[in-house]
Amino acid sequence: MERLIDPDAFRDVLGRFASGITVVAALEDGEPVGFACQSFASLSLDPPLVMLAAGRTSVSWPRIERAGRFCVNILAAEQRDICARLGRSGPDKFTAVPWRVSEHGTVRIDGALAAVECELRAVHEAGDHYLATAEVVALDAREDGSPLLYFRSRYAVGAF
Repeated sequence: MERLIDPDAFRDVLGRFASGITVVAALEDGEPVGFACQSFASLSLDPPLVMLAAGRTSVSWPRIERAGRFCVNILAAEQRDICARLGRSGPDKFTAVPWRVSEHGTVRIDGALAAVECELRAVHEAGDHYLATAEVVALDAREDGSPLLYFRSRYAVGAF
């Protein structure tokens, strides 16, 4: 089948959809593992499900998948540096990132706008990504703050 959509045009047009930025994080052998993720959404109220997309080339995702339990940390506007640190590949990504282990055994980023703790339910191959669904087991949110957003391949801040 002939490709009708130019990848650069696809990225440019869909980049006009502002999205929040999260850090998906888990514990593996007592050490934090995670990645920055903008492809995250609620899926179902009953049962409470969320979905996220992880790149097939991600080194972190297979480790999180093996853990089976993770936290989606919704980043606040002032956490741009945390996003940049966890958005790259390499060892020691959590150095200088304030985090703690939650009562459910996931990794919570201090200062995040919200935390959604999840148990993995299913993973599907979807093009160059994996699409994961997970059941929410705990929630927490700050009363103040603004979200860190991603718009047109750049960080943005929303004021609401």
